[in-house]
This record gives sequence, structure tokens and C-alpha cells, in this order.
Amino acid sequence: MPGAIAAGPPGPPGPASETRPDKPDAAVVRDALGVGIAVGLSGFAFGVTSAGSGLSLLQTCVLSLLVFTGASQFALVGALAAGGNPYTAAAGAFFLGVRNAFYGLRLSQLLALPRAVRPFAAHWVIDETTAVTLPQPTRRAARIGFTVTGLTLYVLWNLTTLVGALGAEALGDTDAWGLDAASPAVFLALLAPMLTSTTERVTAGLAVVLALTLLPVLPAGVPVLISALAAPLVLFLMGRKKKGPGDGKGSGGTVTRRKKEEWHS
Repeated sequence: MPGAIAAGPPGPPGPASETRPDKPDAAVVRDALGVGIAVGLSGFAFGVTSAGSGLSLLQTCVLSLLVFTGASQFALVGALAAGGNPYTAAAGAFFLGVRNAFYGLRLSQLLALPRAVRPFAAHWVIDETTAVTLPQPTRRAARIGFTVTGLTLYVLWNLTTLVGALGAEALGDTDAWGLDAASPAVFLALLAPMLTSTTERVTAGLAVVLALTLLPVLPAGVPVLISALAAPLVLFLMGRKKKGPGDGKGSGGTVTRRKKEEWHS
């Protein structure tokens, strides 16, 4: 619980962490509630879309309770609605959800939760909790952000899923409402403010190009995973550009020691 969280830096101490000011608990809770409530309400869209795709009320609610990752849930019901094989649809949703495992690798270091709590916390490792947790300046703030976002989002997502599934009949044709675009729109709203440098914008743009190019030829979920290769590719090209031809060899490729230290840092 937030009240039992111990203060401390989310990562190893260093110059970068020393310059980050503490953030009041109330501010962390406010930000976490904002994300949790905004995204949690979009569970209504999933409930409507799932019911409109032919899933029963029980199947829809169980998906939100046990899967609890919106993109994978939308991918599954979307594939089923298009007449896809259930096993193929489930595989696509699984591959799309693999990204949460990579989030968990980073969050496990930041949160440093007790072993008994980790299996339960892992269920809340999703895009939104990661987006709120990573920018926090201290371990205490990171734990508060993760807990409040996860709890708020989990409760609201499941409640609105139930309401959406129950009200699907009253809405009629769910495609006409465009509710399947709600989850991607929320994710973009979370991501856009985090793209503060040219490198991040180029990486995001390349990832979009990769995903859109591969979308028509690969199973659902796979293009998203391959688009993650945009990050190492951009970093590799940046490293090549900084080094330049003949770096460190001969008088034409000689650079100052100070410049080299800046590159390595």
C-alpha cells in the first residue's frame, strides 16, 4: 500500500538522480488517478466491441479480469470478429502482450518489491502503469504511481467492461461508433508527451512505418513486436554517424579526447 512505501531512489545513485527533485505524494497520486480514470473508462469500448464480436458476457468479463492488457484484448476480439481462427487470434494477442514482459524487467529494478508481492504486481505491468512509474524521481514515488494507477485502472476497466458488454445491444452497430480506436488513441496520448528529443521522435516514426508496412503481411501482434527493432536501429545509425569514417585512425580521423569522452558518456 502507498502508506507503507519506503523512500529511496528508483535506481542506482548518480549525478542524474541527484538533480531530480522530490515529488510530493499528492502530485504522484493526482497524476496516477488521472491516467487510471481516463484509461479505465475506455474499458466500456472493449465491452461493447467484445459483445459485438460474438463473445458472451462471461467471456468478455473474464478476458478483462485475467488478461488485463487492452491492446491484446482488442486484438483478440478483432480477429475473432473478422472470422479468424480462435487459436490464431489468441496467438496474436499473446505476442502483442509480450511487450509487458520487457516493461517488467525495468519496473522490477525501479520498484524492488518483496517477492511475495511480485506475482500480483506483475498483473498490473501494462503500458499505463509503466508510463506513470518510469518518470518518478524516487522509489517511493514510483511505487505510489504504480500502485494507484494499477488499482484504479484495474477496477474501472473491469467495471466499464461489464457495463459496455451489457449495453452493447442498445448501441447497435459498434463499428459505427469507432470504439475500437479508443485504446490506441489513449496509448498515443500517453506516448506523445514523452517524445522530447529528435532521437525519440525518429525512433517512434520508424516504428510506425515498420508496423504499418508489415501489418498486411504478418499475423496480428507480430508487426508491433518487430517495430521495436526501430530503437536499436536508430541507436546503431547514430553511433555510426558520430564515429564517422576512419575514426581514431590516421590524422584525417583523429578527434580530440574531450569529444570522444562526450560520445561515450
